[in-house]
Amino acid sequence: MLNQNQTPLLDTLKANAARPHAPFYTPGHKRGVGIAQPLADLLGTKIFRADLTELADLDNLFAPQGVIQEAQQLAAEVFGASQTWFLVNGSTCGVEAAILATCGTGDKIILPRNVHSSAIAGLILSGAIPIFLNPEYDPVLDIAHSITPNAVQSALQQHPDAKAVLTVYPTYYGVCGDLSAIANITHQYNIPLLVDEAHGAHFAFHPELPTPALAAGADLTVQSIHKVLGAMTQASMLHVQGNRIDCDRISKALQLVQSTSPSYLLLASLDAARQQMALHGKMLMSRTLQLANEARTRISRIPGLSILPQLGGSPGFVALDKTRLTVTVSGLGLTGFEADEILDEKFAVTAEFASLQHLTFIISLGNTSADIEQLVQSFTTLATEYRRTNLTLNNHIWQNLVSTVSHGLHLSPREAFFAVSEILPLTQTSKRICAEIVCPYPPGIPVLMPGEVITKPVLDYLQQIQAMGGFISGCNDTSLKTLKVVKI
Repeated sequence: MLNQNQTPLLDTLKANAARPHAPFYTPGHKRGVGIAQPLADLLGTKIFRADLTELADLDNLFAPQGVIQEAQQLAAEVFGASQTWFLVNGSTCGVEAAILATCGTGDKIILPRNVHSSAIAGLILSGAIPIFLNPEYDPVLDIAHSITPNAVQSALQQHPDAKAVLTVYPTYYGVCGDLSAIANITHQYNIPLLVDEAHGAHFAFHPELPTPALAAGADLTVQSIHKVLGAMTQASMLHVQGNRIDCDRISKALQLVQSTSPSYLLLASLDAARQQMALHGKMLMSRTLQLANEARTRISRIPGLSILPQLGGSPGFVALDKTRLTVTVSGLGLTGFEADEILDEKFAVTAEFASLQHLTFIISLGNTSADIEQLVQSFTTLATEYRRTNLTLNNHIWQNLVSTVSHGLHLSPREAFFAVSEILPLTQTSKRICAEIVCPYPPGIPVLMPGEVITKPVLDYLQQIQAMGGFISGCNDTSLKTLKVVKI
């Protein structure tokens, strides 16, 4: 057992920040002396004394032998990994590295349609061929859940030469699929299970939270420590266990996708966040769960509002992160987008994510009882003063999701991304090969990716989403007047 009271990287950074010396190295602001005054007014000057580079005592992120190595070993023990890497380019670079380390050009990888855009970037960088699975979809709630074990089994039977399976656990809504079953099926083919666990870094610290990905059998998982724990934005970790992942390939892949000038402020925040959870994690999560349960109970009693249930009772929804609160507002005659705007502008309550029927809130160790009270009171007022006539939802378009999405890749994502392209009016793109990612919210499932043929049903589907208040991300023209296609 390691001494989890230690913060080797944080302590060394603190010592170097306090050491008087003449700095003739990067960064150019020289320990804050050259910082622009408006920035100093916002942040103060003390933080910049710790904004240091790879000095001798501070180790090297890409060949750690000192305090970074020690900090990563401490993190591996706490999170249940055999080896952990600190990430300063967010979980994005971790997901990209996971794909690069397991798949090469032409290799198949099985993954859900509702992957993060970083996975698509990983496909483009690696040249891997995606075998997409539709996640389980709830057309009433308009929410995509997890892929199911049966879907993974079927895909592996059809593609036994796949090099890896990647899944999202939990989803943005906090929904967890049957990861243990998926891991067992994946390992029958002696390939690794990669998990985008960006929103689940807290799972290891309380029994009332879903099972952590590593404990469920994942070979590799990527966690955004900044999203739900106490690290600074962009600070994440990649963990591996077992022998199905080549750790040297992970290290080499991370050298490709991470900055060669890593921020020691971010690295030190990972060290501090790990210590905080190692020493106080269960207590902090107990308090967080108590706040979340209070919010869930009180808001669910407000007429016109409902809460995403804690158990979906289906293979794609076997557990819910109770700290993730999704409130359905359509019963008030409001869309999630309208409710989000009202709460933010009138009541200073800001949600994490709005969709057609829902608002989703992240409740974490940084929230207070006062935050929950403000949230509950804002919803109480919303329900009494802003209620409208019943909202008519064209739910049938969501039910047509599967039939509208083309799964036929005519080029690999990499080939399409690097192909000569042109931008055409939307009406002229049918039957052309897409050259960009098109991801509508809601429901947050990529509908088009580089290499896929654009069809008229897909175009109709995207336009309907926009008409209902959704928005399009990933593509160059988010107004959807044009699309980028491979030039003929």
